Amino acid sequence: MLLALDTATNAVTVALHDGSDVVAESSTENRLRSGELLAPAIDALLRSAGVAPSDLGRIAAGVGPGPYTGLRIGLATATTMAAALGIEVVGVCTLDVLAAAVRVQGPFLVATDARRREVYWARYSDALVRASDPAVDLPVAVATELAVAGNAPSLYPHDFPNPVPPPLPRAGDLARLVASGAAALLPPLPLYLRRPDAVVPTVRRRVT
Repeated sequence: MLLALDTATNAVTVALHDGSDVVAESSTENRLRSGELLAPAIDALLRSAGVAPSDLGRIAAGVGPGPYTGLRIGLATATTMAAALGIEVVGVCTLDVLAAAVRVQGPFLVATDARRREVYWARYSDALVRASDPAVDLPVAVATELAVAGNAPSLYPHDFPNPVPPPLPRAGDLARLVASGAAALLPPLPLYLRRPDAVVPTVRRRVT
């Protein structure tokens, strides 16, 4: 049994795959409460499917790119569970998860909100072939008339006028991608592409 999860975007999404197909899935959109929502979502998913943690044989987690906090929560949960259960944990680029669900002919982009008025993005030849490395840029720098999946088109419609679903990743697509052997597997390490917003001050004030 494969457990898949992704917290790299506004979605907290989890799914179970039994080797044949997805047997349970849930998604909640709330980027500010990833830490509160993920563990209960996993527990509820396992209970609804009648699956015990000991029945899991593998965990797959989206590694981003995404904001620091969301990625840390998802990957820490995945690696901790895998270590406790003695099973494998693998990572998959979250942009690849979105791309796998795109149903268009020809090349397209996946672009998601990177905050700071920037987007995370990559170009794809088709749903399973990424044609560029994940990057972070201003929307105007990657503006295109091509179809664009992800939530960036809703934020920057002038730069991405041809949106296509899905806007957010779903763990069911992640699970299918890994179970089919089509995923480009990565270590379960966060793909930030830039430094966290919080930094250590370089000048310390003297306290008196």
